[in-house]
Amino acid sequence: MAARPSYFRVWRTFLRNSLVREMTFRGNFLITIVTRGFWFVAQLTLFEIIYRNVDAINDWTRAEYFAFMATGMLINAVVEAFFMPNCANFSELIRTGNLDFALLKPIDTQFLISFEKMDLAMLNQILMAGGLLGYALFEIGSAAIPMSLAMELLHADPHALFSSVAIAAAWLTFDVLVKALVYLVYLLAGVAFLYSMMIALASTSIWFGRNQGLYDFWFYLTIFARYPRSIYSGSPTGEVLRFSFSFVIPILLVVTVPARSLLDKPLDPSLIGVIPPVAALAGLWVSRRIFILALRSYRSASS
Repeated sequence: MAARPSYFRVWRTFLRNSLVREMTFRGNFLITIVTRGFWFVAQLTLFEIIYRNVDAINDWTRAEYFAFMATGMLINAVVEAFFMPNCANFSELIRTGNLDFALLKPIDTQFLISFEKMDLAMLNQILMAGGLLGYALFEIGSAAIPMSLAMELLHADPHALFSSVAIAAAWLTFDVLVKALVYLVYLLAGVAFLYSMMIALASTSIWFGRNQGLYDFWFYLTIFARYPRSIYSGSPTGEVLRFSFSFVIPILLVVTVPARSLLDKPLDPSLIGVIPPVAALAGLWVSRRIFILALRSYRSASS
């Protein structure tokens, strides 16, 4: 029996092939980077203008909102770079019969379908979003010593000052590491949840032949995640949207929860923080079942 391929080596091959493809069409690669950069600057300019007229949007200050925006950009950039090109091409594989070749390969079909192509130009948005997040955290001063601790240090015994500073530094380091770890887990949960929605909708192409309407539905849903969950309160329609997209399809929590956890902003209710990772795991399981069920209904190009 032939040995099963290493999934990491296959993914690395896909990455190399995508890089070769991008470098073959350098003009398109550069245009995409410039276009995404223009969109990034436009978003910053828009909210910079808004925050010149208001101190806060709901309970989000300017720097806090930029951290929220950067979080959303990070999640969407990963999804659009690694998964969107493949899910968008899934119906074309069915139409042309190239899905037959994917099914014959000695590797998991969903893995092959999900990672074969990558939009590496989107990685530029990850860098820009990371820079915006760093700027926002610097503005907020999240890594600074709390004021109460600073006052204690000012009135401390000079002989105990060194040990106090060491304790403060250790506490801050531990706090930053914990926040970073929790934030990373939430980011991965957000990526996993959005991917599960995308692959589930793409799988319906096997039944419908073409699912552009359902695929557009994914974009319409993700529009709601661009804004903090708290801004949807205050009206009956907003409350319905907030409940539906928090507890039925928790799209509002994908960005809001990691951003608020990073900024030490309270969650309402507090237990809502467990929903994103649970929804991500449930979404991956459900989308896997949908994908397998759809493949059982697939008729090959030769049939």
